[in-house]
Amino acid sequence: METKDGFLVIDKDKGCTSHDCVKQIRKLLNTKKVGHTGTLDPEVTGTLPIAIGNATRFIQYLPQEKTYIGKIKLGIRTNTDDIHGEIINQKGWPKINYEKLDQYLNTFRGKIKQIPPKVSSVHVNGERAYKRSFRNEIFELAPREVKINELILIKWDQLKGIIEIKIKCSAGTYIRAIARDLGKILNSEGCLLELKRIKACGFDEQNSIKISDIEKEKGKKNSKNFIIPTIYALNHISSFVLSNEEQINFWQTGRAIKVDINYFKESKSFDYKKPIKVIDKKQTLLGIGFLNQDQSNINPKLVLNSK
Repeated sequence: METKDGFLVIDKDKGCTSHDCVKQIRKLLNTKKVGHTGTLDPEVTGTLPIAIGNATRFIQYLPQEKTYIGKIKLGIRTNTDDIHGEIINQKGWPKINYEKLDQYLNTFRGKIKQIPPKVSSVHVNGERAYKRSFRNEIFELAPREVKINELILIKWDQLKGIIEIKIKCSAGTYIRAIARDLGKILNSEGCLLELKRIKACGFDEQNSIKISDIEKEKGKKNSKNFIIPTIYALNHISSFVLSNEEQINFWQTGRAIKVDINYFKESKSFDYKKPIKVIDKKQTLLGIGFLNQDQSNINPKLVLNSK
């Protein structure tokens, strides 16, 4: 497979870390410039977008919302807040109908504050929390604000105490923490039983591939190219077209581009505080810029092929 700048959307298997996936892609594509867009726990499966080449520079400009399908097991609490940890308490769960359970889930809809799991990648005095937890250190994590844009109760199994949900949330949301906290609200315990990410950073599972798919194509004369061009990953960002060579030269030498503000008024969804993708007439991505305060210039923030 020919190596280009862009994104590979990997369908990650259970037991594989995000770093493992990056390492395998580096080896398969024979390129060092590879990075993921956000870690997935080893036991979590699903959509893991991986940036190749210059696409690594655009990761921060991707949509940050994530979507998951998960199962919560009531009656059990573990030291990791998922089923793979050490059980620290067990308790029965209430008899409750679907409608009442859905009402309890309102607690987690919208903007909420949650305390991350002790076994998480959150920094505590310059060190990851999970490292301190593995040394059995006593420490507390501060609550963090996250946003749950959608939380759908898919299924409730009263007999087994298993809740299946679909959740759309902001980056930094811990589904394990929701499982733990829901257990408490129901006067029980709770932990995450299983989790699959079906959408991340604008990419969904329909576009995902297994790493084995790339391995199968390696060495073939007319191999499939699974890499999605970077510009397609930025469809959510407003565009500005540089119309002539002078403008392109200005841009590539890091100089501001003068703009007519009416250029953007045609787009009702344009947000002047958000990044702008700068392209040429051939739809070639040239970089990312921001409007200045009086909205008369686009100032370069990220320039491809700079001079």
